[in-house]
Amino acid sequence: MFLFLLIAMVVVVAAVTLAVVGGGDSAALPEAAPEQPADPLPLNRPVGRADLDALRLPVSPRGYRMVDVDDVLDRLGAELAERDARIAELESALAGAQTAAGGRREAFTKPGEETDR
Repeated sequence: MFLFLLIAMVVVVAAVTLAVVGGGDSAALPEAAPEQPADPLPLNRPVGRADLDALRLPVSPRGYRMVDVDDVLDRLGAELAERDARIAELESALAGAQTAAGGRREAFTKPGEETDR
């Protein structure tokens, strides 16, 4: 009796292992059908907050499709890098203008705002 239970347990463990690993050439889960994002990001202008709020990535049986997520992250990363470069350029131009103006701080204050002297 003990030998029968031992053999049955080994068969069950082997069957579960093969089912999880996907025994053979067939995959355990079929490939997800190609699907495009319902609301793609605009190509002709920079991405705005409303675009991100409206973005819905398609879901596959295994979760979000990595290709779509990677595309969105690459696009956002490129736009953030471009904006950071533009901010650095403007800050550099502002620092240069302040240096060129010398002690004339009133040139960089809003009308009606007092300067610290």
